[in-house]
Amino acid sequence: MAATKEKFFKQSRQTLQDKASTTDTAARQITAAENADREKKTEKLRALRLARPEAEPIKPSAKRGHKTK
Repeated sequence: MAATKEKFFKQSRQTLQDKASTTDTAARQITAAENADREKKTEKLRALRLARPEAEPIKPSAKRGHKTK
Protein backbone atom coordinates (compact mmCIF):
# COMPACT_ATOMS: atom_id res chain seq x y z
CA MET A 1 0.00 0.00 0.00
CA ALA A 2 1.60 3.20 -1.13
CA ALA A 3 1.41 6.44 0.82
CA THR A 4 -0.16 9.09 -1.35
CA LYS A 5 -0.72 12.78 -0.93
CA GLU A 6 -4.50 12.33 -1.12
CA LYS A 7 -4.47 9.80 1.69
CA PHE A 8 -2.68 12.09 4.16
CA PHE A 9 -3.97 15.48 3.05
CA LYS A 10 -7.59 14.80 2.37
CA GLN A 11 -9.38 18.03 1.55
CA SER A 12 -13.00 17.53 2.30
CA ARG A 13 -15.26 20.53 2.26
CA GLN A 14 -17.46 21.25 5.23
CA THR A 15 -21.09 21.92 4.61
CA LEU A 16 -22.59 25.17 5.85
CA GLN A 17 -24.45 23.24 8.52
CA ASP A 18 -21.23 21.64 9.76
CA LYS A 19 -19.52 25.04 9.95
CA ALA A 20 -22.49 26.57 11.74
CA SER A 21 -22.63 23.66 14.16
CA THR A 22 -18.92 23.95 14.92
CA THR A 23 -19.20 27.70 15.47
CA ASP A 24 -22.30 27.28 17.62
CA THR A 25 -20.64 24.64 19.78
CA ALA A 26 -17.53 26.77 20.28
CA ALA A 27 -19.61 29.85 21.17
CA ARG A 28 -21.70 27.90 23.66
CA GLN A 29 -18.56 26.49 25.31
CA ILE A 30 -17.04 29.97 25.63
CA THR A 31 -20.27 31.38 27.05
CA ALA A 32 -20.61 28.53 29.54
CA ALA A 33 -17.01 29.02 30.72
CA GLU A 34 -17.57 32.77 31.17
CA ASN A 35 -20.77 32.14 33.11
CA ALA A 36 -19.03 29.64 35.38
CA ASP A 37 -16.18 32.07 36.03
CA ARG A 38 -18.63 34.88 36.80
CA GLU A 39 -20.62 32.69 39.21
CA LYS A 40 -17.44 31.59 40.99
CA LYS A 41 -16.29 35.20 41.34
CA THR A 42 -19.72 36.28 42.60
CA GLU A 43 -19.75 33.54 45.25
CA LYS A 44 -16.23 34.50 46.37
CA LEU A 45 -17.12 38.19 46.67
CA ARG A 46 -20.38 37.38 48.47
CA ALA A 47 -18.52 35.23 51.00
CA LEU A 48 -15.98 38.01 51.61
CA ARG A 49 -18.74 40.59 52.00
CA LEU A 50 -20.63 38.45 54.50
CA ALA A 51 -17.46 37.63 56.46
CA ARG A 52 -16.49 41.23 57.18
CA PRO A 53 -18.01 42.99 60.19
CA GLU A 54 -20.87 45.37 59.59
CA ALA A 55 -19.88 48.99 59.40
CA GLU A 56 -21.74 51.63 61.37
CA PRO A 57 -24.58 53.15 59.39
CA ILE A 58 -23.74 56.48 57.79
CA LYS A 59 -25.61 59.38 59.33
CA PRO A 60 -27.09 61.81 56.85
CA SER A 61 -25.52 65.25 56.99
CA ALA A 62 -27.54 68.33 57.86
CA LYS A 63 -29.46 69.69 54.92
CA ARG A 64 -28.21 72.94 53.52
CA GLY A 65 -30.54 75.62 52.34
CA HIS A 66 -30.47 76.88 48.79
CA LYS A 67 -29.17 80.35 48.22
CA THR A 68 -31.63 82.77 46.74
CA LYS A 69 -30.84 85.84 44.73
